[in-house]
Amino acid sequence: MSHRTRCRLLLLLLLSLILAGCGYHLTNDSTQRLAGGQTLWVPFIGNESVSPTAQTVIRRALYDECHALRGLVAADSETTADLYMKGKLVSYSSSVVSYSALDQAREYRLTLNVALELHRKGAAVPLWKGMLQASQNYPVNANLALQRNAEERALDAAARIIAQKFIQSTEQSY
Repeated sequence: MSHRTRCRLLLLLLLSLILAGCGYHLTNDSTQRLAGGQTLWVPFIGNESVSPTAQTVIRRALYDECHALRGLVAADSETTADLYMKGKLVSYSSSVVSYSALDQAREYRLTLNVALELHRKGAAVPLWKGMLQASQNYPVNANLALQRNAEERALDAAARIIAQKFIQSTEQSY
């Protein structure tokens, strides 16, 4: 063999070793995917916060986003569900994030911290377990009714962010 052919073979061998040993592989298998048509049960979410309605909004957002993004269907009960969740609202807080030139509050930030677990029917260990956080800003308003509406819209948006993060975290868990 000529010197040129040997160099080509050596480079080809080296390239194949580099590509084969790069360490890239898929991190999750198909059991982590939330497949359409599966049934999901989300029971009443515990509430350790000051908000009397936030757990209901979060529960609705989990159902809506799981259905819209992955085609999961709400189950009638935990016993008939393919997947079921456990969760609690750990904290609900609202704080001022910006002020006007007159040093008056102009914008608030609503922050939610939620602990969630996803279980597969018949499995002993959770499919996913973790803490998720979401924030959403909303404007200050002198009218109390409009202020409350803005806070409720922020709560709904933050709950949807939690639900989307839940789906991503479940499918991308290592």
